[in-house]
Amino acid sequence: MAPKAFIVVVALLLAACGYHLRGAVDLPDSLKKVYLNGASMQLREQFRKVLRGVSGELTTSPEAAGVVINVANEISDQRVLSLSARGRSNELELYYRLQYTLVKADGAVVLEGLPVEIKREYFNNQQDIVAKDNEQQVIRNEMLQQAVRIMLDRIRLSLATDKK
Repeated sequence: MAPKAFIVVVALLLAACGYHLRGAVDLPDSLKKVYLNGASMQLREQFRKVLRGVSGELTTSPEAAGVVINVANEISDQRVLSLSARGRSNELELYYRLQYTLVKADGAVVLEGLPVEIKREYFNNQQDIVAKDNEQQVIRNEMLQQAVRIMLDRIRLSLATDKK
């Protein structure tokens, strides 16, 4: 009986302190239907995953959306940070940048030209090329997920302050 009671108490304490799973997002109703304009397919897919997880959707037209996010200057690239004695890259920096503007359904611009920039460094082991390519793809997906979370957090905050 004691272990069950302990589990119940811990669950209640976690719920009371506002604990939630990483990546969990609570969106206002105006952000449940989003139209994404000018974004890459990778960013679009990450938005779709996040919105699907909170009963939202990525619409196919701006007329059906509560808000429109216009993405501009989306860049995903890498640069070499260090070289081996043979001239091969030992360490790489991946970066992802974009700017976005948030427009409400009524055409009012809420946020304009906000930048998002994410950088990651990783060691590029030349002995295991295939694994490093997979690792690079995983890192790029995580960067896109972080960009979506940053954008949604900023948008949620701006919509909350806009109502006041």
